[in-house]
Amino acid sequence: MAWFDKLLCRIGRQAAGAVPKGFAACPPPAAQAPPLPPQSPWALRLLMRGMEGRAAVRFAQVKEEPAQQAGDTEQNALLSCLMVVLALVCMVPKAAHALQVTDDRGVTITLPAAPQRIVSLLPSLAETVCELGHCQRIVGVDRYSTYPVSLQKLPQVGGGLDPNIEMIVALKPDVVLMAKSSRAGERLESLGIKVFALEPKTHADVQRVLLKLGQLLEVQDAQRIWRAIDAGVSAAAQSLPAKARGAKVYFEVNEGPYAAGESSFIGETLTRLGAKNIVPSKLGPFPKLNPEFIVRANPDVILIGQRSAGALTARPGWQSIRALRENRVCIFPTEEANVLVRPGPRMAEAARIMAKCLETKSPVNGAKS
Repeated sequence: MAWFDKLLCRIGRQAAGAVPKGFAACPPPAAQAPPLPPQSPWALRLLMRGMEGRAAVRFAQVKEEPAQQAGDTEQNALLSCLMVVLALVCMVPKAAHALQVTDDRGVTITLPAAPQRIVSLLPSLAETVCELGHCQRIVGVDRYSTYPVSLQKLPQVGGGLDPNIEMIVALKPDVVLMAKSSRAGERLESLGIKVFALEPKTHADVQRVLLKLGQLLEVQDAQRIWRAIDAGVSAAAQSLPAKARGAKVYFEVNEGPYAAGESSFIGETLTRLGAKNIVPSKLGPFPKLNPEFIVRANPDVILIGQRSAGALTARPGWQSIRALRENRVCIFPTEEANVLVRPGPRMAEAARIMAKCLETKSPVNGAKS
């Protein structure tokens, strides 16, 4: 950027005072300071240019003028230079601390600094913010965000699909975290609220979301957290006996029935645990299934949350499913179910819960209850 350097030199010399005609245009090489690296802040470079100009005046005028006059000129030049630089430096903080992050919609949001007031409309995102060490910045959550316990004391602003817009606006958030699939984003943005939309569905998504939130919150070691999560999943898989592997499993995430397919973060964890998911990846991460599909697939083990497990045997044809005939069903209480279905920092814990289920219920293990 030669033109920029020339401009700095010109401004600096004007700030320092013009060199009288016939005087030395520049100080001799011995009087010049070592050059600053190109990446040095432009304000510092400008100051140094001004100082170079001041040095030129001093060298010329000390040679040709009385010391008193030269001293006055030097002081005036230094004062002018400093006033120009200080005025320009005042403009630096906003530009230096501006933060730009792109969400899963491909939308780039710009903030003057890392957000201090956050509203989260997705439990996994709230958990991730807390894992990154900034739980105190969350000022509002959706009705399902219950972990860590401190989040339960915060104002609840509805759900991800039906948030209370007025309440969110009243909380004056710097940014609102939500799922990409939520339709509330456009309305919030029309009201001047910054929205950061993320959609974690796979292990790779969880890693990406963690790093994006780390960037948003200016956390430098977010990758370390992901490595710990991934290592925890691997440890759970290694702890599982070989005889507990190979079972055909069906994981129901919600009534419908909605299942966790092979391509979902839950399905990927099950695969790492050696299980065979009856829902192929071609059906998507969390497809709604025809109940007859599950009957035909005849899983060895069913994993399901307590909220959805009440009427399993009453579903048409399900009495013939091996998992139900032989009582190979893992029914998870609400707290454990929440751990299992949230793609976030507790995925290693989820892997341990599923590993325990498979070890206990896999038919090759000969376990019954």
